[in-house]
Amino acid sequence: MKLAVSIRSMIAALGLFAIGGCAATSTPNYAELLTLPTRPDTERALDAVRKPHEVMAFYEVKRGSKVADLFTARGYYAAILSHLVGPDGVVYAASPSKARPELLERVKHPRMANVRVIDGPFDTIALPQDGSLEFVFIHLDYHEIAADTRAAMNRRVFASLKRGGSYGIVDHSAAAGRGDQDAKTFHRIEKAMVIREATAAGFKPATEGTMLNRADDTKDFSVTKLRDRSDRFVLKFVKP
Repeated sequence: MKLAVSIRSMIAALGLFAIGGCAATSTPNYAELLTLPTRPDTERALDAVRKPHEVMAFYEVKRGSKVADLFTARGYYAAILSHLVGPDGVVYAASPSKARPELLERVKHPRMANVRVIDGPFDTIALPQDGSLEFVFIHLDYHEIAADTRAAMNRRVFASLKRGGSYGIVDHSAAAGRGDQDAKTFHRIEKAMVIREATAAGFKPATEGTMLNRADDTKDFSVTKLRDRSDRFVLKFVKP
């Protein structure tokens, strides 16, 4: 009996070791994002404030994943996600109107062959609706989207994700009680409003990152006029 227990324990230990090994090989080196020579200097200059290595580690983006970058613009995060998920992964780079020429030129490079550019209104955003994605991300632009469009977009993001998949929203914090009143003037949105809207679409709040917090932010100025001084919330929601 003791021998049988010992063998079972050994098998279990080996199984755990194997699982741990697989997870390790699928986890990228997030720190190398700061030194990738493939990213332009203009983007690497933003890293000190945006901390993409910490943000992507927080969301646990893995190699081989299918992901999406909403409001992708010139592709700051699309390029990062493309590197992280690797050739076996897919990145949907979404724009609410026609994709920028810089992005279209950028994705021609063989290193970004895993990027699929999609554009069009976000209330009908062309993400797969088959629950095949692991991660959807929107960085500093959730506030730019109208409330009714956000609701429809969140439902489509929910449908695009597999169970256990995550939805990441990073944005500039508005003062408590402001909702989205400061969206057009200060380019901010209240964190509590974002949480309410994501949960209304079916998501469960998971955790919050603190790497972009700024305790000295008075939240009474436009982030486009006083740059790199805003408190930014980093929210993770999960599809149950």
